[in-house]
Amino acid sequence: MELSRDEAAVHLSEVSVRYQVPTEQIGTLKEYVIRMLQGRRISYRKFWALRDINLGVRRGESLGIIGRNGAGKSTLLKVIARVLRPTTGRVQVRGNVAPLIELGAGFHPELTGRENIILNGAMLGFSRGQMEEKFARIVEFAELGPFIDAALRSYSSGMVVRLGFAVATEVDPDILIIDEVLAVGDESFREKCLSRMADFRKRGTTILFVSHALESIRSTCDRAIWVEGGQIQRSGAVDEVVHAYRDCMLHPAPPSATPREEPPPSACP
Repeated sequence: MELSRDEAAVHLSEVSVRYQVPTEQIGTLKEYVIRMLQGRRISYRKFWALRDINLGVRRGESLGIIGRNGAGKSTLLKVIARVLRPTTGRVQVRGNVAPLIELGAGFHPELTGRENIILNGAMLGFSRGQMEEKFARIVEFAELGPFIDAALRSYSSGMVVRLGFAVATEVDPDILIIDEVLAVGDESFREKCLSRMADFRKRGTTILFVSHALESIRSTCDRAIWVEGGQIQRSGAVDEVVHAYRDCMLHPAPPSATPREEPPPSACP
């Protein structure tokens, strides 16, 4: 999508991410050190998590991102959130970003929920005073009042998601990035989160939403992309992209026998 500078909230140009993956498993740090002292080199293979991604996201647009596990969706979000630096290519993001990418990311398990709210707010650029002003609303939305002064390590995964989503959406970001973490919460809280996302959408917040719940993508997003093999397989209207993805899942091509060292072929015939 070709967008002008004023239109674009996110613009990726020829973005690729390459990982170095060990060809053999090394179980402990001790084993690793012994191998190095003995001069036994560890061999790696190149793995392209993303390859030549070109993507523009308009200000105020809600973009759904779908694809199989391991397709590169989370890596794409990490690049946009500036958590991960691309191997090649250029990333431009305009506005403050609130990423909810990994369960517990930005939280410390030994700190209380209250302390983690202040810590997470600081990481998003807010002062202690600003987060204390937002504190009551965050706790109310997360429904964690009786537990807010307990250590985070005592929280269930669903409670951590509640706290993370409440903080990320209370700071009123220009760009809200949400990975599959909402799948962990209970049904009523998911509906609550989707309702808040709809409010953000009406207010013109740019939303990037990864989910395997295709109906949530349909109800929340203006446009969708399908990521497969580290590349954008299809981009366009939500119904069109979802239909193509579902059709591919029903009639998949045989899996590749080799690692993704070169750009992969099309996922479906």
